[in-house]
Amino acid sequence: MKKIFLLFVLASFMIASLSCTQQVQKIPKKKNPDKDLSKFSQATFASGCFWCVEGVFESVKGVHEVISGYAGGKEPNPTYEQVSSHTTDHAETIQVYYDSTLVSYATLLQVYFASQDPTQVNGQGPDNGASYRSIIFYKSLDEKSQAEKYISEIQKQYTKRIAARLLPFDKFWQAEDYHQDYIQNNPDAPYVKMESIPRIKRFQKQFPELIKAERRF
Repeated sequence: MKKIFLLFVLASFMIASLSCTQQVQKIPKKKNPDKDLSKFSQATFASGCFWCVEGVFESVKGVHEVISGYAGGKEPNPTYEQVSSHTTDHAETIQVYYDSTLVSYATLLQVYFASQDPTQVNGQGPDNGASYRSIIFYKSLDEKSQAEKYISEIQKQYTKRIAARLLPFDKFWQAEDYHQDYIQNNPDAPYVKMESIPRIKRFQKQFPELIKAERRF
């Protein structure tokens, strides 16, 4: 009986360690809140844990800044606890600020789909639930058209249906400070080592030409 209990405790610990909803270390962000980002184009995506997605896009040439947050729901000022417990309609989301003369929206779509399992519904890897669903938040009809065309092209590669949804962008709520640059600030966290960094590495291996030298894993 003791062995069964110990195995249960160990399994519970492993599941918690390999989840984006694990107990997070609340280290303040390093981003400069006074940085002027108005001159950059914006793209907004959701595809699982925002720690991972932020790390992916921050490694791409032409991307100036990535902010982790929440979008897709109507509730104002959502918190991490609310979103991760799936009590709001929001999804963990990232806002990408990029130089469109250096990287195109079409390339960002490639990055988006190459850094996830595009057929996994309501989640990525060990993270499951509506707050981890994949969404492309389009800000114009051109972005919507590009996304629809790209999805149609890559759908041919899969037997399962592409899970990412297209939604018009409404409101982005910035996440708490300790979520920003989470991977950089918490490189030894179990989830970061066993899930985030391997996910980023898998993406970077596919598109080495897109990766900033200082952001290679």
